[in-house]
Amino acid sequence: MKTLKNLIFVLNCGSSSVKFAVLDPDNKKKYLSGLVECLFLPKAYITWQYLGLKYNKTINVSINHKDAVNFIIDQILLEKKDILKNLIGIGHRVVHGGAKIKKSVLIDNKIIQYIQDAFSFAPLHNPVNLIGIQTTLEKYPKLSKKNVAVFDTSFYQNLPETSFLYAIPYNFYKEHGIRRYGAHGTSHFYVARKTSIILNKPFDNLNIITCHLGNGASISAICNGICVDTSMGLTPLEGLVMGTRSGDIDPSIIFFMNKKLHMSVDEIELILTKKSGLLGLSGISSDFRYFEKNYNFDKKATRSVDIFCHRLSKYIAAYITLMENRLDALIFTGGIGENVPLIREITLSKLSLLGFKIDTELNLSVIKGKSGLISKSDSYPVFVILTDEELAIAEETLQIINKK
Repeated sequence: MKTLKNLIFVLNCGSSSVKFAVLDPDNKKKYLSGLVECLFLPKAYITWQYLGLKYNKTINVSINHKDAVNFIIDQILLEKKDILKNLIGIGHRVVHGGAKIKKSVLIDNKIIQYIQDAFSFAPLHNPVNLIGIQTTLEKYPKLSKKNVAVFDTSFYQNLPETSFLYAIPYNFYKEHGIRRYGAHGTSHFYVARKTSIILNKPFDNLNIITCHLGNGASISAICNGICVDTSMGLTPLEGLVMGTRSGDIDPSIIFFMNKKLHMSVDEIELILTKKSGLLGLSGISSDFRYFEKNYNFDKKATRSVDIFCHRLSKYIAAYITLMENRLDALIFTGGIGENVPLIREITLSKLSLLGFKIDTELNLSVIKGKSGLISKSDSYPVFVILTDEELAIAEETLQIINKK
């Protein structure tokens, strides 16, 4: 422990979870890492590792993001004196930078205001991202000028107009910034860099499709190292079926719910963001472990999974057309993408006409923290690659602090 230096504390507040880590970006070693999950449910689960030892705790009451961050800081980090005295910065994942923030930045009052201004663009994420920021600023005042915001939207700054513009009057983009911004960019960029290394191919010559599948889910098309399209839009509500979010719908559904069902805009927003997706389809759960366990036994689980894979396979097929006649690989990542062979098998079976062939044995073996190839030799290469948003955020945080 005497060699510890340049440690970055990373907070990644998701819509229903908080990931955290303390690591040295130079040697890429994680000294502490963990996950608080099932927020707002009757029980929350906290698991963490410290110097290779594993710990877990169940909290038998519903907790929110602030409770989770306070537990991490007051119950886990507080006793790690060697870590605390070597912290040089804090990196925060922030989903949406809006129209004004295009890259990672040191956090000050102006940046906090910009994050607040983008609340409407990421209503499930930016508010909880800000909770993490405000809590660490309170707890670690000596590091107040070394908090860095790393934005999911940064990866999509070079999207072409054909991808980021909506077919609505152009002035809505020019005057109000209504366009596709994307999300999960930190993860998509990280696994793209890993793929470049695996394939021994220069990043600027890389043509891949990346699927980040978790409670939030998105897909990106990366051509010659540049993201040319992505499924999430103005907000993280657009695109794939997600845990509680609907993904793509006919906009007229909103008009119908408002005019015919006399629902308010706030009620509709709540339904589409927190009561739809897998939870809405099943009426039971948004936790994919339930669906994996019950797929062959519960019609609701079967229906939900099949719709999830149907939407995903359509996006993959569409994005192949953006690859300029060459696809180097298809990538699965995220909690579901990395750990649920069922999803990969069903999705790839729908894409057999396009030349995807899954190796069943390999697919079943790549779970629980493993990366690897899951396709046959005569298929487009398909990989499972573990994402590490926390490492990517820590590397970016150190870079920004050093620039300062």
